[in-house]
Amino acid sequence: MAMRDSITRETGVWKRGVLYLLCLAPFFFLTYGFANQHAAGLADVRSIVFAWEHHIPLWPWTIVPYWSIDLFYGLSLLLCWSRFELRQQALRLFTAQVISIVCFVLFPLKFSFERPPLEGFFGLWFDVLMGFDKPFNQAPSLHIVLLIILWDFYRRHVSAGWAWLVHLWCALIGLSVLTTWQHHFIDIPTGLLVGALCMWLYPLAVKSPFERDALAVRTAQHLRISGWYLLACMLLVAVAFVEGGGWLWLLYPAVSLLLVALAYLLVRPHWFQKREDGAMTVASVLLFAPYFAGAWINSRAWTRAHPQDSRVGEWQGVSLHLGRIPSARDAAEYDALFDCAAELPVMRHPAAYAQHLSLDMVTLSAAQLVLAAERLDALIALHEPRGLLVFCALGYSRSAAVLCAWLITSGRADSVDAAVALIRQARPWIVLRAEQLVQLQRVAGMNKGERVR
Repeated sequence: MAMRDSITRETGVWKRGVLYLLCLAPFFFLTYGFANQHAAGLADVRSIVFAWEHHIPLWPWTIVPYWSIDLFYGLSLLLCWSRFELRQQALRLFTAQVISIVCFVLFPLKFSFERPPLEGFFGLWFDVLMGFDKPFNQAPSLHIVLLIILWDFYRRHVSAGWAWLVHLWCALIGLSVLTTWQHHFIDIPTGLLVGALCMWLYPLAVKSPFERDALAVRTAQHLRISGWYLLACMLLVAVAFVEGGGWLWLLYPAVSLLLVALAYLLVRPHWFQKREDGAMTVASVLLFAPYFAGAWINSRAWTRAHPQDSRVGEWQGVSLHLGRIPSARDAAEYDALFDCAAELPVMRHPAAYAQHLSLDMVTLSAAQLVLAAERLDALIALHEPRGLLVFCALGYSRSAAVLCAWLITSGRADSVDAAVALIRQARPWIVLRAEQLVQLQRVAGMNKGERVR
């Protein structure tokens, strides 16, 4: 399986990987064994199992892919390209263990099927497994948690021609947790969420969620919106636990909304992990999928009366448009895109693409507007596009404010009123509230001050 040739490996990384492995391996077995013993000593351990799971077959041969994850775990620490990647991989694996063990101790569950005796080669591997494992440590499945982390690692490390093998083998490992009768179904989606969370906490190509936004200022708007999302999260959790059964799926959007609430509370638009190419990270897609789907539907619902983009004007050969987040077909009509929406992925974009990501329904500060205008100006200067779309989710507020700021700072409009009038003439349904106009006035004042100097 050929590794990608375009990546230059840092010297000595594998030696450091050996040290990490020597620390993580005993930590894995000690903590896993501790959680098993803890559950075994309890008088009553519940099981969460759906009736249809009784029809899941026992396939002894799937013990092979089940066991193979141990090999892939160790190799992932020896095959990293850089110290940074190694550190992030080790942190992902360590955090996966910590979160899973905490869940096993606080919410112990038991596998409820009685596996019949197995003989032969496959039976031997089951016997080895049962030598240290017990029918506890269920949700989230640590196997699935580690699998999603390892899948992400190996899919990046193999050449494109071998990616199918990574996907296939990882699918077999995921299937094996059921067909070896090691886990019930509930353990799989919970494992996927925890694995995605570990990847999201320690990203490779986007800003870390632990970092602050340098221009972030928490306002009453952030607190109010955060509170609404938190309330929705709590309602979903309450229904899930009261009703049980299939209603437990509501925990998925609940987790998504909780993260959105925290993104507003901490003023961190980069929590959605939108990459520089407009796509979201795999971890972000897994964690925020319910919210992304809702945000996209909301975008289309609010703009159904005015789905078209609005041509604001043309300056130095650049036809400037304002609109909602484009579909792949809409994006193909432009030479350049300027993205203001942190919470929605861009399906397709031309080579000329730039972004200033912000949270929805929140006023952009003067400093944020100036920075966004500078980035928009740089996009125009660098690529000289014939057609350029500035957009946010709806094309009503954030993108309109950024375009106003650009008109002011670039000298295309001599006042906020003139800039707003120009945009409103092309797109009458824009929404620029009083707080946003105040920030735009500050931009105008800053711009005049620079001109005087």
